[in-house]
Amino acid sequence: MIFRLLLFLSMVLILELYVFQAVKTYTKVKWVLWSYIIISVGAILFIGYQFSKFDRSVGQTQMSMITLGLLLLVVLPKIVITLILFTEDIYRVFYGLINRFSSTSNTTAFLPDRRKFVSQVALGIAAIPFTSLIYGMTFGKYNYKVITQQIFFPDLPDEFDGFKITQISDVHSGSFDNPEKINYAIDLINEQASDMILFTGDIVNTHAKEMLPWITTFNKIRPHKYGKFSVLGNHDYGEYVDWKSEKDKEANFHAIKELYGKIGFDLMLNEHTFITKGNSKIAVVGVENWGRHFKKAGDLNKASEGLSKDDFKILMSHDPSHWDAEVNTHTKDFHLTLSGHTHGLQFGIEIPGFLKWSPAQYVYEQWAGLYEKSGKYIYVNRGFGYHAYPGRVGIMPEITVIELKKG
Repeated sequence: MIFRLLLFLSMVLILELYVFQAVKTYTKVKWVLWSYIIISVGAILFIGYQFSKFDRSVGQTQMSMITLGLLLLVVLPKIVITLILFTEDIYRVFYGLINRFSSTSNTTAFLPDRRKFVSQVALGIAAIPFTSLIYGMTFGKYNYKVITQQIFFPDLPDEFDGFKITQISDVHSGSFDNPEKINYAIDLINEQASDMILFTGDIVNTHAKEMLPWITTFNKIRPHKYGKFSVLGNHDYGEYVDWKSEKDKEANFHAIKELYGKIGFDLMLNEHTFITKGNSKIAVVGVENWGRHFKKAGDLNKASEGLSKDDFKILMSHDPSHWDAEVNTHTKDFHLTLSGHTHGLQFGIEIPGFLKWSPAQYVYEQWAGLYEKSGKYIYVNRGFGYHAYPGRVGIMPEITVIELKKG
């Protein structure tokens, strides 16, 4: 513990030294330099104090999210500045060595002075993540996007050609702080006029009580002709806090399962149901959470018991790592899997048709959008809410509308 603390303090000190050099190179105005020192030290002390107060029996709170947001706001730009100035230091050392061995005079300083231009560039580039993080915390977290996706299946029952499904995922209601924006998002869901709506888990961060202020709002999601179905996500099991007793944990889990019913969704716990349209039918299958690095409560065999390989199947499984680990190799052949969980890490760059990048892709092979292997598809929803970092940069909250097509 002491070693980790010393390592952290050493990293903070290095960052602060480099950033202060950049500021000092850019300007010599004393009040600016002292303002930087006061603000920087104040932010570090505030962050340290808030983290020291974190209570694992309570879990994430609005203050802990603000603190994490401030930490990113302070650290990421400083890392950018430090990397640029460190690169300049490498140049300065090489220049000094060359100059020392090629010159007969030892009167000049070994290291040349820092260049103001480099510090200006460093500060300018650091402003990009700084302003992006602020935007993400003020506007990005509620910048809802409706993403439509057509998926073609040669064996789709004829009467389901054009069948529309709305998917939402990762609500994380304990993070919400703006009723007006949530009502706007619910209106967007209703405007899609889909045939069915599927909710792929994480209704709360941890505690069932987080959703209570939002039940009336989510009950405004209109009835869908072919149903409203849901599954559990990893956060719905209450496993990220310390409980007074196992009884309290179980009571919370029971209350969370009831929440889905309170907002009109049929919670599927390793089971399936048939959706009938005319003379045709498709199966909706819902498993509990199954994640490569998270809880493995999902039972695909139990959920698909009684289904044949030829039945057209839509699977709800919260964690997309389930797809490669079990779903793709299952003998029942699941045509379409709907997942969430990743949030696209709430940070990345997306330019439709040109670029899609997020650190999430280094953890999950399928992390946002549509993927296909051997005629089977998975769609990973980017999430409705947010968690930990109280914002979204580049990866916006999503309402998905999938249209099933014969072809």
